[in-house]
Amino acid sequence: MTLTMTERTHSDFGISRILAIAAVGISLAGCANVIPLDAPDAVATQTNAALVTEPSAPLAYALMPVNPAVLQATNAFTDSSGLIFSHLPGGNYRDVTIGVGDIVTVTVYEAQAGGLFIPREAGVRPGNFVDIPRQQVDQSGNINIPYAGSIKVAGLTPRAVSNIVRERLKDRAIDPQAVVSVAEQRGNQVSVLGEVNSPLRFPIDPGGIRLMGAIARAGGPKFPSYESTITIKREGRTYSETMSSVVHHPSEDVLLAPGDVVFLTRIPRVYMAFGSTPSPGSIGGTNNRRFTFENDNMSLAEALAKAGGLDGTRADSKSIYVYRFEPKPLLASIGVNVSQFPTVTVPAVYKFDMSKPDGWFQADTFRMRDHDVISVAESPSTEFVKLMNPLDAASTNASNISTVVVNSK
Repeated sequence: MTLTMTERTHSDFGISRILAIAAVGISLAGCANVIPLDAPDAVATQTNAALVTEPSAPLAYALMPVNPAVLQATNAFTDSSGLIFSHLPGGNYRDVTIGVGDIVTVTVYEAQAGGLFIPREAGVRPGNFVDIPRQQVDQSGNINIPYAGSIKVAGLTPRAVSNIVRERLKDRAIDPQAVVSVAEQRGNQVSVLGEVNSPLRFPIDPGGIRLMGAIARAGGPKFPSYESTITIKREGRTYSETMSSVVHHPSEDVLLAPGDVVFLTRIPRVYMAFGSTPSPGSIGGTNNRRFTFENDNMSLAEALAKAGGLDGTRADSKSIYVYRFEPKPLLASIGVNVSQFPTVTVPAVYKFDMSKPDGWFQADTFRMRDHDVISVAESPSTEFVKLMNPLDAASTNASNISTVVVNSK
């Protein structure tokens, strides 16, 4: 049977379409074996598992659209968090006491010659006192005074030790008086180490020394206060707080105690930004979604600006979220029913509507915390565009292949 020119053209076009569709199918089917993978995909992971457990129930969390009451409560907690130095046990140290290892001097006075220490011969020696040779306080905290015996001085003030010496000698010497002083302090010392300009160990001054004064003696911190964490080791326990908290709350600038170790560490505070923000690397060359704070109190607006703002082609400005854990009392104070949460802290999500002017004011007031997570939701139309893009690409490829086949006839 002989085909007409029109019939032959239609037949060739049909064959071309079949070949084009087959070519697309073959290329798609071979992708799994041709395209390299960075890691096992979901199918391989599921298939090779020896045991697959049942999925857990969704994590319960509280979603809170931000309003003035919510904003005030969470910011107040942010400002007051981490204030622990003012409650340290053993603080309020003011009087310098004698410590183990200190070098102590003792001078004993008598009212007249002929007593226990002053001879009767007036010209033998000048004065009515005698200097006891300097002594180092032993491991038991004791020193030895002639005719007074062993005296436990560790933990006592020099004045208290003077009274003890006088009481021990009053029945043997003539109206004795004693003056005790610390020649070298080796026990009542504090150490300032870590990220300071001049780490050192020094004795506590009479009247005590405060935390910031000790850091100043060590040359100050190497890094800004919002990147510095202070750790105090006292009596076998450690307490940590950001330096910013100490700077902004005078009550946290506590008096140090003998034996304290102050350690400064650089721990930059960070936050993460995901969702419809500019792609990593497109803003200032930053090739990640993890950003550091640049001041003591970074706002949500500042955090979004550092992350590049909102992607105008994808972002839903009505749905900006901040994820963090909040204590139950905080959420209860703003009317959230926290009885269904068994843990001490509650997963909380704050929602901002930045399609309205007041949303921008709220974002500029909302205080960020360390390891907050920002999520910018996509506009509903974005999912439709994502769905259509592959279909348009596949349709274009099939059309190009069929055109090539037809032209090759």
